[in-house]
Amino acid sequence: MNLLNNSIISKTILTALVIGLTFTSMSCKDAKKENKTTEKTSVEKKGKEHTSAYVCPMHCENSGSDKEGKCPTCGMTYIDNKIHSANGHKH
Repeated sequence: MNLLNNSIISKTILTALVIGLTFTSMSCKDAKKENKTTEKTSVEKKGKEHTSAYVCPMHCENSGSDKEGKCPTCGMTYIDNKIHSANGHKH
C-alpha cells in the first residue's frame, strides 16, 4: 500500500511540474515579442551634442559648437561632425 501511495504522490508532483512549466513557457513568449519591438525603435538624436558643426566624441549632454574648441563637460577636443558621422559613428 505504501508503494501505491508513493506512486500516486510522484505522479501528482510530476503533473504539477508539467503544468507549471507549460504556463511559464507560455507567459515568456509574450515577453520575447515585446523585447523585439522595443529593440527596433530608434532614438532620434536632436540635441546640439549631435547636430552642431563640431561635436564632442563622447556626445556629452549640451556640448557641441559651431566653432572648434573643447567640451566644457569632459575637456575633449571637439571634432568635425561631418567627419565623425561619415565614419559610421551614429550613436
